[in-house]
Amino acid sequence: MNLEGAADSASRFVAFVEELTRVIGHADRDRPLRDYCAGLLVSEGRKSVEPMAAVTAPAEVPAQHQKLLHFVANAPWSDEAVLAKVREMRVTFSRSAFSSVISPTES
Repeated sequence: MNLEGAADSASRFVAFVEELTRVIGHADRDRPLRDYCAGLLVSEGRKSVEPMAAVTAPAEVPAQHQKLLHFVANAPWSDEAVLAKVREMRVTFSRSAFSSVISPTES
């Protein structure tokens, strides 16, 4: 992946997290949600908060571990609403990715 592709991926990830933040409410959950999603994507092995904390905040693993545990344990939002938003965005991103592959000049 080149730098342009990496920048595009990063901006799509930010847009994804921003949309989910709207569903879960409170802007103060943006950072923990972003860290949690990033941890799911980049941590290897089992998906628990300890490896996620090590990847998302290597200089402060114990504190990050606690933040992620708090974020997951105190989740007052609706799982159904979050999953519905993920499904909606998946369709949107899939369509935009597909339309960029098919040139409008092709028939």
